[in-house]
Parts: sequence; C-alpha cells; structure tokens
Amino acid sequence: MYRYLPALIGGMLIGLSATMFLLFNGRVAGISGIVGRLAQGVNTGLNAAFVAGLMLGPILFHGLFGRWPVVAVTSSWPLIICAGFLVGLGTRMGSGCTSGHGVLGLARFSRRSVAAVVTFLATGIAAVTILRIAGL
Repeated sequence: MYRYLPALIGGMLIGLSATMFLLFNGRVAGISGIVGRLAQGVNTGLNAAFVAGLMLGPILFHGLFGRWPVVAVTSSWPLIICAGFLVGLGTRMGSGCTSGHGVLGLARFSRRSVAAVVTFLATGIAAVTILRIAGL
C-alpha cells in the first residue's frame, strides 16, 4: 500500500487544485489552456502562479517523502520531441488536454470530454502498440 501512497496523494492534490481553480476562477484547469494563455500574456499573474505551482511539485514531494520523485525516460530525444509536438497539436485540435478533459470534463459529465478521453486513450494504446512492434 505504501508504494501507491505518493500517487494517491498526487491524484488527490490534482483533483483538489482543479476543483479550487474551477470554483474560484470559473475556469477549467487544463494545462494546455493555462500555458497557452500565459504565452499570449492573458491573465498572466494567475496563469504564472498555476504553472509555478506545478514546477514546485517535486520540491513538495521531496519535503513529504524525503526523496526526489523517480523519473525514468528511456526513449530517444527525437521521439520525445515528435511526441511533444503531436501532443501539442492534439490539444489544439481537441480544444483541451488530458487534464482539462480527463479531470474536470469527465467530472462535469461533458460528452465532449468523454469523446476526447476515449480518443486520447485509444490513440495512446495504438501508439504504444505500433512503437513496440517497430522496436522503438
């Protein structure tokens, strides 16, 4: 059970922060939208504070658990860059990202978010399957 505690606490904090963001600001806490508005200079203080809070997450993790979170990236840089580009393109096409659609959209019973999350999952499963078959 202890090995799942960090993920459980992290998930609860994501849900809490997304709910507070919606209640206090009337906006969905979709990371792609927040970063996009920050890049455009819209509502800079609020969006910058949210992004800064995300970056402070590992420091909070270290304070709570006495170690840094383990992140192991085993893919090549070209594949990571290509994947990042495709994710960015997908968030623009889908009018949001997994955090906006998956966390708050599903909680609000949004049909658009259900369609988006099903598409995210199906595409992710297909991509992993293809990459594993290709040996990448």
